[in-house]
Amino acid sequence: MKLRPARTMRYINSQAWSRYSVKKPRKNYVKALPHTSLLIFRMGVEKNDYDIVLTLNTDQYIQLRSNAIESARLVANKHLERNLPGQYFFRIVTFPHMVIREKKRATGAGADRLSQGMSMSFGRPVSVAARIRKGKPILEVRLKEANRNIGKEALHRAAAKLSGSYSIVTSEYKVANNNVTK
Repeated sequence: MKLRPARTMRYINSQAWSRYSVKKPRKNYVKALPHTSLLIFRMGVEKNDYDIVLTLNTDQYIQLRSNAIESARLVANKHLERNLPGQYFFRIVTFPHMVIREKKRATGAGADRLSQGMSMSFGRPVSVAARIRKGKPILEVRLKEANRNIGKEALHRAAAKLSGSYSIVTSEYKVANNNVTK
């Protein structure tokens, strides 16, 4: 079955009822966790001599599937690696925890006899998503001040792959006792 469009699940209308617990497996609402497309969270070279941090922040409450965040990661990392090889550090800040369920429906002739309607409509887990609050970062790029425009372009390309509206925020990068502060 094809993947449903992002517009069907991008907005957060209610609380999450999907739960997957490793410590208490009997308390799970979801018995098996679906596969996530997002596997790599840190790219580039992690150094202490970067000047600025660029973050892609969301302007609304939104829910993003793991495959959307993965496509944004791919396009941003490809642009950074092509233009600044070894001169940046790029990471994904959010992690997709929310399990998305879908009630499979039969379509076509005679489907009304096969479909169960809303009875037993909990649905099966199909993917995972990240619930992100307004103003929270999704992606972060650390680089030198001279490469600011390349980093902004990479985050702009990544925002084009995600649904919703986003803003790019610039801050200074400081390292104090191996703890990063912004």
